[in-house]
Amino acid sequence: MKIFVCIKQVPDTETKIKINSDKTGIDTAGVKWVMNPYDEYAVEEAVKLKEKNPGATVFAVTVGPKPRAADVLRTALAMGADEGILVNAPEGIDPFSTAKALAETIQAEGGAQLILTGKLAIDDNASSVGQMLAENLNAPHMTVVSKLSYEGEKITVERDIEGGAKEVAQLMLPAVIGANKGLNMPRYASLPGIMKAKKKVLKEIDFSALDAKTKMVNFSLPAEKPPVKIIPGDSAQQVSSLVQLLRDEAKVL
Repeated sequence: MKIFVCIKQVPDTETKIKINSDKTGIDTAGVKWVMNPYDEYAVEEAVKLKEKNPGATVFAVTVGPKPRAADVLRTALAMGADEGILVNAPEGIDPFSTAKALAETIQAEGGAQLILTGKLAIDDNASSVGQMLAENLNAPHMTVVSKLSYEGEKITVERDIEGGAKEVAQLMLPAVIGANKGLNMPRYASLPGIMKAKKKVLKEIDFSALDAKTKMVNFSLPAEKPPVKIIPGDSAQQVSSLVQLLRDEAKVL
């Protein structure tokens, strides 16, 4: 059984993001990069499946610039992944290019029985790479998965849907699954695992050799919101003032 886990490097949640000078992406100077938190659930689930299925192999694959991409791969290896594959790509490639690069990489390795990703990356919140990856691999896909069971040629998943309800689905393998919080509790990398991960050789693929290129040309931060305005008076006066402000200043009436 070959399991691929697709992981991403994202800025630490405490990092202050700045747009670069030509507005084509973020200024990466001083940014601390970590594994996307939702991808940690994917790695943990892959390792748990390997432990229950002797002979299974877990491949961790990421697309991004060295050396930060290599760092998150070594984190996955320290958690229990067997092999690491790095697609050395330029800064700020879009989800479509990322999905195509991942699909080509997985196919070049002979395919997979199961591909796990996080439900989304916390930097861009696009929540689209998994779906596009599944389309490129012509595989069934399910995201926001909080429970998974492997049954030979198929898997049964449970996912969260609107209203707090749960949806249960069965997918034939190979399939792409987007992990959600609650699927498991990701383990901490042990010291022996960290030392072993440092010694492992990562397979490297150059992004330029793949057929997966698009270009982003303009980034901008959202406009600053105007300050809050407190409307004085009793309820009748407040309603009158609010209507006037909505009509004359906000111009939404």
